[in-house]
Amino acid sequence: MNDIISFDEIDEHGSQTVRGAYDVPPAELDRDEAAGGARVEIQATVAKGDLEGEYVADGTAVVTADLECSRCVEPYPFANTSGFHVRFRPRLEVSEENEEIEITDKEELDVEFYTERTIPLREFALEQVQLAIPMKPLCDENCLGLCPTCGAVRSREKCSCENSIVDERWGALQGIREELSKKKDV
Repeated sequence: MNDIISFDEIDEHGSQTVRGAYDVPPAELDRDEAAGGARVEIQATVAKGDLEGEYVADGTAVVTADLECSRCVEPYPFANTSGFHVRFRPRLEVSEENEEIEITDKEELDVEFYTERTIPLREFALEQVQLAIPMKPLCDENCLGLCPTCGAVRSREKCSCENSIVDERWGALQGIREELSKKKDV
């Protein structure tokens, strides 16, 4: 198992296929949504690109993790298989006056810049884990979340709280609905 993407080896021997499987502890994920660690299995074929110093990685990442639902705060198993296409380009020398580089083309969003001629596969796999985890994970699209009054998980249990919480600020408008319905009936 090759754990390093080596641009020098690609220059010398042609495209390189790398694969690895990594367990990622919760602290390394640094995501509140992670109820536990994650596991990522990654496979990539890396070859020379069209531009000077450019290398292209195409592959697949399979991510499994225990996440916490953003609505009901219950842990649930998460699995995601996604393909990726990443172009590695040498980092441009930037003067102190102009430290930022503007991305002008949509295609440049899949570009990573390198200064070293080797890239640890584990670091690359960790990026794929971060991209796979949703910003607001849901155990189910129809999850009803928690009752704001008693905290019951509404998808699993009924609570005896009032179904409709009325904001007192709308109290002045409460009678308008009744007046409109009376006019309709006339």
